[in-house]
Amino acid sequence: MAEYDLVVRGGTVVGAFGTTRCDIGVRGGRIVALGERLGDAAQVLEADGLLVLPGGVDSHCHIEEQMPDGSVIEESFASGSVAAFAGGTTSVVCFVQQWKGHGIAERYWEHKRRGATGMLDYAFHQIITDASDLALEQELPALVADGLRSLKVFLTYDPLHLDDAQYIRVLAAARRHQMLVTVHCENYHAINWRTEALLKAGLTAPKYHSWSRPPVVEREATHRAIALAELVDQPIQVFHVSCEEAAEEIARAQARGVKVWGETCPQYLTLTADHMDRSNPADGAFEGAKFMCSPSPRDTAEQAKVWNMLRRGVLDVVSSDHSGSGFYNSIGKAAAGRDAPFSQIPNGIPGLAARLPILFSEGVVKGRITLEQFVALTATNPARLMGLAPRKGSINVGADADLVLWDAKKKVTITNALMQHAIDYTPYEGLEVTGWPVATLRRGEVVMREGKVEAQPGSGQYLPRAPYDLLIPRNILANDFDAAPPL
Repeated sequence: MAEYDLVVRGGTVVGAFGTTRCDIGVRGGRIVALGERLGDAAQVLEADGLLVLPGGVDSHCHIEEQMPDGSVIEESFASGSVAAFAGGTTSVVCFVQQWKGHGIAERYWEHKRRGATGMLDYAFHQIITDASDLALEQELPALVADGLRSLKVFLTYDPLHLDDAQYIRVLAAARRHQMLVTVHCENYHAINWRTEALLKAGLTAPKYHSWSRPPVVEREATHRAIALAELVDQPIQVFHVSCEEAAEEIARAQARGVKVWGETCPQYLTLTADHMDRSNPADGAFEGAKFMCSPSPRDTAEQAKVWNMLRRGVLDVVSSDHSGSGFYNSIGKAAAGRDAPFSQIPNGIPGLAARLPILFSEGVVKGRITLEQFVALTATNPARLMGLAPRKGSINVGADADLVLWDAKKKVTITNALMQHAIDYTPYEGLEVTGWPVATLRRGEVVMREGKVEAQPGSGQYLPRAPYDLLIPRNILANDFDAAPPL
């Protein structure tokens, strides 16, 4: 009988803290050995000339979410799994919706059932849009017992946003249950005020989306989100940071010792507000809708500042925020018509498959970040912050054998077909990247080889998360009074 189920032989193995050339021995879906000239294996995968990276962990993507009208977003767990594997991602943390006036339990259990139809390993953030006693007091404990460990709140968007009082209630509930709170930081009232004025002035095209939400509204909401989390003594992560102003708020809080982390996305490193000013003969100015997301992409000067925040470690996760709506159909970006004002065009862009290739090409190849930083940003850090480590996010003995064989020199021009997602476009169409995944392994099984996904539907696993040290409150409280003691 062979000593190993699989040996990945001769690759350059990359971790967040260093790089070495060695073999990887896999048994029972886990890494059991790292060394030279490992012994007999039932299967050998030659990796000579390739990098071997930990499978990507995407801690911010929207997959198969249900809407109040009974519809479901275009990306399913099946199609999302294909896109993820094609791009080198093996685990995701995605979202369970809550609708105002409803609880959270029914949607959670239904979404878990849907997740089981895919191939990805998956965990959840529970969105809270109604901070009711039903949701936070009656239903949340059972979800925590099932392995839910993070909540998501919006400080903007109808009908999702929470006011300050509701946000504090969520922070307090999370503290009691030792959970992470993830936050979309933009000022609801400021955006609505700017939007109303823009529409009144007849400025309705997609490009004015960026005018409706300048950096100051992100900076203000980030400051407020952190301040209230500091008051409650609750760890938070600020999602999709687009500008230096917001990142500096995070940096100042981190310098005080506050447990706050920041994330950005490839769109804030490659796209600009000018993309929303595009037009073509067929679609006119509506072409700019392809690039609409919130916060808005900024400009090239702001991109350089966000890269600097990644190098500094102020922002330590790069996720996709994969949340695309189709462009050419009538149910996505054009749901309100192709002449709709920007305020009625659904936000969000697809990026699940593009995340690793873009960050590698724009970051590592162009010398903005190191190879080790790339691994940390896309796998090790999100796994650690989300409570998925040491099982996910690194190539260590005992970890799941989630691996990506990466050709660091391969040049590829991104097309929508290569993304293999359910969305009918990619905002990165035509972008040339250097570096591409040639094989993806999930728990020791080759699930993608040369762009062809080989995994079986239903083979993904739910990833329950237990309490972990990063979420322990600091116990630094105003007047030493704890208004939300942990359970």
